[in-house]
Amino acid sequence: MENLPASASSASASRAFPTILLTGATGTIGTEVSKLLSTAGVPFRALVRSLQDPKAEQLQTLPGAELVIGDLNKPETVASALLGIERAFLLTNSSEQAETQQLAFVDMARQVGVRHLVKLSQWAADRNSPVRFLRYHAVVEEAIRATDMAYTFLRPNLFMQGLLAFRDSIRTQGQFFAAIGEAKVSVVDVRDIAAAAVAALTASGHENKIYNLTGPEALTHAQMAAQLSAALGKPIRFQDVPPEVMHAAVLEIGFPRWQADGLVEDYAHYHRGEAATVASGVLEATGQAPRPFAAFAHDYAPQFA
Repeated sequence: MENLPASASSASASRAFPTILLTGATGTIGTEVSKLLSTAGVPFRALVRSLQDPKAEQLQTLPGAELVIGDLNKPETVASALLGIERAFLLTNSSEQAETQQLAFVDMARQVGVRHLVKLSQWAADRNSPVRFLRYHAVVEEAIRATDMAYTFLRPNLFMQGLLAFRDSIRTQGQFFAAIGEAKVSVVDVRDIAAAAVAALTASGHENKIYNLTGPEALTHAQMAAQLSAALGKPIRFQDVPPEVMHAAVLEIGFPRWQADGLVEDYAHYHRGEAATVASGVLEATGQAPRPFAAFAHDYAPQFA
């Protein structure tokens, strides 16, 4: 299977029960991680808030998936899910509660004897960053380092799949927008992030490593629009907007204010050219080159058409 370490399937052959726990398993990245583990024959346990959630119901159909109910806002509900777990994938929404949720999970994992934490962090995580998302990721990374657990930190850049949030405007208006100007960003495909996570969860050699995950090139949003145009066979335009316009727009579509504020901070970080570096993390983690944006545009064209 593409982008999956060959050791994953053989390593799991003798396992009769899951020793891997996934948080965030029903989200964009978690769904891809779950699919890769299932296809490789690696059993895993997924923490979900409700078995009646349609995404959880879909997850439950995957061979090797075991769903357990737990709420990261109630750490005591997570303890039983962690029993017998050797490796855990830590991923939450970037909400106002994320830092507290993740720190509690780290402490619980340490107490029950988890050996290896694979944490989804973010490009340029730094306790002193002006971006709140980057600050909380750095705080959690420091907490994990302070334990005796092995760690792997995945620090992806801006997701290519983030453009799916603009599906409606791309379909109906042939455009999307952001407060970024002509700055380039080395955007990364979520499928490559998931492949890096699976590598760290199933194979040795990833202990105490940090992988900066990017695509193979840095692009402006106008260049992404041009590649989307080629894939869709119709013109797609990027519209640069002021930060306050972007802020109002994401509030209007339902983002909580804390997240909307953080998203604008994120895009100011991109606008300053601080996310244009192309890194080798995907290749280092998976042994495979990262997907270019053109491949993403081709593969996801039906969702934008």
